Amino acid sequence: MDLSKKIREIEDFPKPGIGFKDITTLLKDGEAFKYTVDCISENLRRHNVDIIVGPEARGFILGTPVAYNLGVGFVPIRKPGKLPGKVESYEYSLEYGTDVLEIHEDAITKGMRVAIVDDLLATGGTVAAATKLIEKLGGEVVSIEFLIELDFLDGRKKLDGYNVNTLVHYSEE
Repeated sequence: MDLSKKIREIEDFPKPGIGFKDITTLLKDGEAFKYTVDCISENLRRHNVDIIVGPEARGFILGTPVAYNLGVGFVPIRKPGKLPGKVESYEYSLEYGTDVLEIHEDAITKGMRVAIVDDLLATGGTVAAATKLIEKLGGEVVSIEFLIELDFLDGRKKLDGYNVNTLVHYSEE
């Protein structure tokens, strides 16, 4: 199935010159959504994953059915102040400032084999920060799975040394 045909592009969102890749059209298509989850799950089967981690918010949408499909648990990574328990935080740089991600400090234990599932690899900052949080807790990131990768932004460079898989590539804006 050509998943790129299931993803709608919205021009000039969130600002002029940006072609936003909208996955809601893929998500509402049951066959395409199932195919996406099955493809990501199949990519992960050979990695003996203990747990799936998904960054807020679309990582939740894709990561939870993948975790269910593999019979493993799911852990959310969120923006500050959203998780109720004790958290581990990681601050990372953005083009114009910084951001912070948090995970429950007991979500990952030493030696766990972790896969990160998210919708989009753009500049790579968020998922690189997620890898640091997981490793800070003692987990091993065995694979990172994306639905979409914007190749022209070179986000994969920030993930050098990790196993990265993407279903749909866009080579230009």
